Amino acid sequence: MASNTNRPTSPHLQIYKLPLTGLISISHRITGVMLSVGLLLIVYILSAVSGGINTYGEMQGILDNGLATLMYWGFVYALFFHLCHGVRHLVWDTGKTFAKETLDYYAKIELGAAFALTLFALIFI
Repeated sequence: MASNTNRPTSPHLQIYKLPLTGLISISHRITGVMLSVGLLLIVYILSAVSGGINTYGEMQGILDNGLATLMYWGFVYALFFHLCHGVRHLVWDTGKTFAKETLDYYAKIELGAAFALTLFALIFI
């Protein structure tokens, strides 16, 4: 069989640009994993609290740094992003907002709402 070398190749990830809805879909899966890992950290914190003053002090020593604070902020954002995307899926279950013109619009609203809720939670709670 003769091969045709003039045929185009499929675009790979460095060339292909995902639409915003595709990026948000992937982000929704990533935040789900982040929430699972964050829940393990919450279980560790609760077990340290129930373990007494010594284990609580050790836990505070481990988590008293900038990386832990950044992980906390990431967990809170992942929680609100996952919540907002879940609400968007509930709206999709009603059969609304599937028009191509509105998909990116509501995706931006979803991102903005998750960011605003995160800021509100970190500032006022």
